[in-house]
Amino acid sequence: MNLVAAKGTSSADVGFNEYKERFVLRLWEIYPGWASSVGYHKFDSVLVVPDEKSREKELAFCRANLDSLKKFQLQELSDANKTDYHLIENQLNYAIWGIKEQRSYEWDPSGYNVSGSFADMLGNDYEALDTRIHSFYERMANIPAYYAAAKNNIKNPSKEHTALAIEQNLGGISVFEQDLPEALQKSHLSAEEQGRIMHRAKLAVAVIRGYAEWLKDLPNATPRSFRLGKELYAKKFEYEIQSGFTPDEIYNKALKHKIELHGKMYGITKDLWPKYFPAQPMPENRLAAIKQMIDAISVKHVQPDSFQAAIEHQLPELVAFIKNKDLIYIDPSKPLVVRKEPGYMAGVAGASINAPGPYDKNGNTYYNVGSLAGWDKDKAESYLREYNHYILQILNIHEAIPGHYTQLVYANRSPSIIKAILGNNAMIEGWAVYTERMMLESGYDGDRGVNSTEASPEMWLMYYKWNLRSTCNTILDYSVHTKNMSKEDAMSLLTQQAFQQQAEAEGKWKRVSVTQVQLCCYFTGFTEIYEFRESLKEKMKDKFNLKQFHEQFLSYGSAPVKYIKQLMDQDNKTTTK
Repeated sequence: MNLVAAKGTSSADVGFNEYKERFVLRLWEIYPGWASSVGYHKFDSVLVVPDEKSREKELAFCRANLDSLKKFQLQELSDANKTDYHLIENQLNYAIWGIKEQRSYEWDPSGYNVSGSFADMLGNDYEALDTRIHSFYERMANIPAYYAAAKNNIKNPSKEHTALAIEQNLGGISVFEQDLPEALQKSHLSAEEQGRIMHRAKLAVAVIRGYAEWLKDLPNATPRSFRLGKELYAKKFEYEIQSGFTPDEIYNKALKHKIELHGKMYGITKDLWPKYFPAQPMPENRLAAIKQMIDAISVKHVQPDSFQAAIEHQLPELVAFIKNKDLIYIDPSKPLVVRKEPGYMAGVAGASINAPGPYDKNGNTYYNVGSLAGWDKDKAESYLREYNHYILQILNIHEAIPGHYTQLVYANRSPSIIKAILGNNAMIEGWAVYTERMMLESGYDGDRGVNSTEASPEMWLMYYKWNLRSTCNTILDYSVHTKNMSKEDAMSLLTQQAFQQQAEAEGKWKRVSVTQVQLCCYFTGFTEIYEFRESLKEKMKDKFNLKQFHEQFLSYGSAPVKYIKQLMDQDNKTTTK
């Protein structure tokens, strides 16, 4: 992929573009698994053993490239290349910090899991099946050494990450015991080759099971707390979010926004009360009244066995509405496949998107949906009330159209591969949260069809509940990891103030106990994008065009919002001259 601009580049930009090409190619040698995930398949057969030698190699790469960056004068680069410079520098410093200071490779056993990369090799049709299976076979050779290094690295792991590692590794075994045999049946490989491949796969399964059993039996009298702590949290926030706000500032913004949302929700509750409770007075406690209204509306939901089917049915309706309102171009050539969440992904989120990388533009984008199979009746009912008739629509906006799926399609079209591969989570998640509000502002309501001009009060109430979720994600994450928030207080925040069902709140507690900072991405990115859009509307008045804003905003790839704002401002100034 040529990174050098065709015209209009200074000598400094030409040199920097050439450096970026070298950087990216070397990056994939250091991180072959990452390369495969973005569609660069030259190193598919390589599985890096996560030992001290590989970490030293990674550190040397990072330090050498930080030195290389110093050779370029930032002020001489184009705005687009300044952004790429910042992204590369941030990535290198983040990697060094992760190895030297965070050291999660010692206390997070869930960081060791090979199944996802192997599943992608079988599931993505980027080249001939036989070729992919051959790479799969070669890659399996290092699985014993991989898990041996994992065992050697782990010291006093947190109990929460240990439990997640056991669950996900055992869940991922199906890749070798089910997915691989099915792929072999479709291949043109000889019986002898298939036997050799399955023999190695059985050894791999034994090693993965052995790792899980080792973790179960691991003596751990002084486990590390899963809480990151204020100092590490602040640094991780800086590297991951890349916002102009500090963690404290975002936390305080979220607290204020929570109060604003409660006010809007109470207003809708008052208006809807006679419709749902004509003979019953409203509770004096505002939150109690809101919760009672939400509970009444939430009983409208799909059945457990039709959850995935409902999602598949709604996606074309979203596309039709967007086309009718002319909100953003949706590329019909990029497939979106709804599938049951793979076992190796279990235990973190109920719905997610897996998109092809910038080298694999025509690959499938997968919408992973958690299965409710095997759940008891009460747990399933609690989950489905959380993802009720209204919120399921908002979930599909967020995860798919025009949220993650749409944004990632645009990201892969970005002229800068740096912005595509070093994507900023706050921008990515912030865009998805932004589209939820934008769609309702545009009149979306699945019950009212493509010509709808105004969403129902029920839809707006559930949207505010959903937006309260991303707001409280930030409050929860910051409070748990820096203020030692207890599970009891967390559950109170989620169920009493964010009106979440018990099952959803329990899942969020599990998530915050095995991740850090990521839960802040949603509110931070949304706030930055929405405030930027509103400032442009105020500045441009009747010249503001929503579709143009969306497409221009996404055209810069998954860069931090603060850099996209700079690029858009610069491009718009140039255009209006």
